Amino acid sequence: MIAALATMAAAGPAVITTAYAQQAQSTPPATTEQAAPAPGKQEHRQRPRMSMEDRAALVDARIAGLKAGLKLTADQEKQWPALETALRDLAKERADRMAKMRETRRSGDRPGAIERLRMRANMMDRRAADLKKIADAAEPLYNSLDASQKRRFTMLSRNAFGGGAMMRRMAREHGPNRG
Repeated sequence: MIAALATMAAAGPAVITTAYAQQAQSTPPATTEQAAPAPGKQEHRQRPRMSMEDRAALVDARIAGLKAGLKLTADQEKQWPALETALRDLAKERADRMAKMRETRRSGDRPGAIERLRMRANMMDRRAADLKKIADAAEPLYNSLDASQKRRFTMLSRNAFGGGAMMRRMAREHGPNRG
C-alpha cells in the first residue's frame, strides 16, 4: 500500500498533467451553436475540482511517498513525526485559505488592484512562515540522513512541500554536498 502511494506521489504531477491533456484532447471542437471567444480573449475552461477527500488522499500519498523514499532507520523514524505533523498542518491551513478565497470569489466581492497587492504580500508572508515551520521541523531529521537520503529528500520534497523552482534553488545552494 505504501509503495503504491509512494509511486503515486512521485508520479502525481505527471499523471495529473497527462489527465488534463487527455481531457483537453477529448473535448469536442466548438460547433456553430457554441460562441467562439471574442478576438483577443482566451476561452476559459474550468479545471475539474478535487474534493476535500481527494486532497486529503493526495496529501497522504505525498507524505507517504516522502517517507517511503527516504527508507528511514529506526533512529531516524523517531524524528519523522515532527515533519509529518508540520506537513499536515500546512496542508490543512492551505486548504482552509483556498476555501476562504473561493467563498470570497463566489460572493462577488472583487478587491481592487491595491488590495490585491496587499493580499498577495500577506500570502507571501504566510508562505514564508509556513516554510520556516517546515524547515524547523525537518532539520533534525535531515541532519541525520546520509548523502543518498539527502539527495532523495531533495527530490521527493518538491512534491511534498510544493516548492518547485524555489526548492531546486535551495537544493543547489544548500544541497547535501554543501553541508
